[in-house]
Amino acid sequence: MSHSRCFHGLWMVSMFLAQHVDLSAADPDGSSALHWAVRRDDSETANLLIRGGANVKAANRYGVTPLSLACTNGNAAIVESLLKAGADPNTALPGGETALMTASRTGKVDVVKVLLAHGANVNSAESKRGQTALMWAAAEGNTAVVEELVERGADIHAKTKGGLTPFLFAVREGRMDVVRAFLKIGADVNETWKAGRGTGVSGISAMVLAVANAHYELAAVLLDAGADPNAAAQGWTALHQITWIRKPGRGDNDPAPEGSGNMSSLDMVRKLVAKGANVNARMTKSGNVGRTSMNMIGATPFMMAARTADAPLMRLLAELGADPLLPNADNSTPILAAAGLGTYSPGEDPGTEAEVLEAVKVALELGGDVNTVDKNGETVIHAAAYKEVPSVAQYLIDHGAKIEVWNTKNKTGWTPLRIADGVIRGGGTVRPAPAMAAELRQVMGAAGVSTVVEPDIVRAGHPVN
Repeated sequence: MSHSRCFHGLWMVSMFLAQHVDLSAADPDGSSALHWAVRRDDSETANLLIRGGANVKAANRYGVTPLSLACTNGNAAIVESLLKAGADPNTALPGGETALMTASRTGKVDVVKVLLAHGANVNSAESKRGQTALMWAAAEGNTAVVEELVERGADIHAKTKGGLTPFLFAVREGRMDVVRAFLKIGADVNETWKAGRGTGVSGISAMVLAVANAHYELAAVLLDAGADPNAAAQGWTALHQITWIRKPGRGDNDPAPEGSGNMSSLDMVRKLVAKGANVNARMTKSGNVGRTSMNMIGATPFMMAARTADAPLMRLLAELGADPLLPNADNSTPILAAAGLGTYSPGEDPGTEAEVLEAVKVALELGGDVNTVDKNGETVIHAAAYKEVPSVAQYLIDHGAKIEVWNTKNKTGWTPLRIADGVIRGGGTVRPAPAMAAELRQVMGAAGVSTVVEPDIVRAGHPVN
């Protein structure tokens, strides 16, 4: 029989019982009548089937038992009936998710209490990632479940194979109430994520993790609870992090996080500085900012804001004491970053042409040198050529960028015009920028400078003569 027909009424189930129908018979997918009753959250039918001897431990072809379904629905009464009839409180799905994990995820504390009362292992971890019920509850923001699990002995220091603890799960997901609960029971406000090598986040503190996910209000709570505003074990501070959270690139880059709370990113910057954050902190490792050829080692938050053409943040950082002239390890200055240094994919990297122009204006207002040259021979016009922003190049030239400075080859062998005419970059593609090239030729022609570009094939770092 098809067990979905059982739900035409209790009378039909009663009739099957009277006829001694095998209640453990299954549909093609392995689901029994009890699976269907529990899935439909039909307590009366489920209890009738249980009393009639239905197999409470039966798993369908997907490894799902009635107990798992009851925990998904959050029906404590059915869970109790199944457990009393012999269901295994530690039953798990093929992926390792136990009934307690399911209940913790769905957030019904009464179901959690029933499972624990019947012997569910509070610290069981699924095998693939090492996640526990407490982690599920924390990630989903189920505060009452978190408190119950901790009271029953759940390990708040347990870690997944990727290094995440229940506290860090709550922080990452922006679960304010759960974070407060963990702090109340003794979680370390400066706990760090000991992630694996190559993840780019190993050592990131709880507060920086909150900022990385745009949970600024939560980050402020952590700061008030004693979080270090200068935490930078992963290689950068929260002030650096905000620059690429506010303006991530487009294209293949990750979108900006949705975040939570009512605090703005600029208010978060003010909060960090008020709590003692160093506005001139230097990066010691490259951040997760997407592809760029700009050396981030030694970069300050101001320089990183310039890189994303974030004029409002640049102004705020300067107002709060940032030095707008500090260079990175390549002696590249913020005005170079603002003009487009390090651009990998024009039109996809952060900053429209109008935004780049505004950022350049801010950098100039704050003392930026339009004739600066970094260790790689890059100038502001090289930078503008990478970014393909002719109006910015013209503005810089109008404000003193000297042709004898910028019309030179960088270490790769490129002049700005060579870049604008098209060079091999970005995965081996040649990308010409006709408008940029025309702008430069006009300026160079007016100055009596040759606009002939050597026809060499040039690959990044390898000029071919």
